Amino acid sequence: MYAEFSENLVTGNEMIDTQHEELIGRMNKLLESCELGNEKAVAVRTLDYLADYTDFHFSAEEQLQKEIDYPGIEKHLAQHAIFKETIKDLDQMLAEEEGPSNAFVEKVKENVIQWFYTHIEGFDRSVAEYKFMRENNERL
Repeated sequence: MYAEFSENLVTGNEMIDTQHEELIGRMNKLLESCELGNEKAVAVRTLDYLADYTDFHFSAEEQLQKEIDYPGIEKHLAQHAIFKETIKDLDQMLAEEEGPSNAFVEKVKENVIQWFYTHIEGFDRSVAEYKFMRENNERL
C-alpha cells in the first residue's frame, strides 16, 4: 500500500499541503526501496531522507502554530513526538536486521502512513482551519 495525496488530505494551507505531498513521496520511496529488495544501506538512507524532511516539516508546522497562537499546540507537539519516536524505532529495527523485513514494511504502513493520514485529517486540518478563521476575523 503506497500513500496517496488525495482530496481528504488537503488542509487548505498551501505550505502544509505542499510539504505533505513531499512527505508522502518520501514515504513511498521508503516502501519502494524495501519492495525492490534493496540492501540495508539503501533502506537506511531512504529512512534518513524521510526523517530529515519530517523534521523540517514539523518545525515549519510548529512555527506556524506559534505564530497564530494555536490553542492545541501542546497536543500537536505530543503527536509529532510520537511520530519521531516511530522513526527512531524503525531505524533501530533496520540496525538489528540484515535488511528491510516484512515486519519493517508493515510497521511503515501502520505506524507511518496510517498515522500520517489520521494526523493530517485531524490535527493538521484543525490548524489550517484555525489559521483561516483567525485571518478572516471569524468567530473562534
